[in-house]
Amino acid sequence: MPFKFSQLKIPEVILIEARQFPDERGYFAETYKLGDFIAAGIPELFVQDNFSSSKRGTIRGLHYQKEPMAQGKLVMVCYGEIFDVAVDIRQGSPTFGRWVGEKLTTKNGFMLYIPPGFAHGFSVLSAEAVVSYKVTKEYTAALDRGIVWNDPDIDIPWHVEAPLLSPKDAALPCLRKADCNFIYYAD
Repeated sequence: MPFKFSQLKIPEVILIEARQFPDERGYFAETYKLGDFIAAGIPELFVQDNFSSSKRGTIRGLHYQKEPMAQGKLVMVCYGEIFDVAVDIRQGSPTFGRWVGEKLTTKNGFMLYIPPGFAHGFSVLSAEAVVSYKVTKEYTAALDRGIVWNDPDIDIPWHVEAPLLSPKDAALPCLRKADCNFIYYAD
């Protein structure tokens, strides 16, 4: 199998290690294979691909879309290094308001699967980073929401000193005031 799937401290968020096949030219890696992902408990089908380029110190997020267009995300780095974060925003969840994060780099080939019900963001640790991510629902501007990056109740150490933010991201509310409609349902 070209992938290793590992649950993080919030088990719904999954770290995926893509196996790299190196040779003198560089390397080859599969980044998505439906059957392997379904077997690992990631049943969503991806319907849209997104791509961003950002310079060191940029923080993008924390973003999510409300139901019925909530997005699961599969995040990978094409170039550079990021600190990728998922925050549980499902009301009633035992991990509500907690976050998990991983460094994703070109070299380590790690990807992060973030299911619906989580806010997502990342900070850029390298001089530049190119990030690609697949989503399970198409972008819908009317349902686009977010949480401010420096919410003290979440307290994420972004590993950047002077964050570069969009005006939209800088003005987002804290989690306590966020407009989200996710409910946790135990299996």
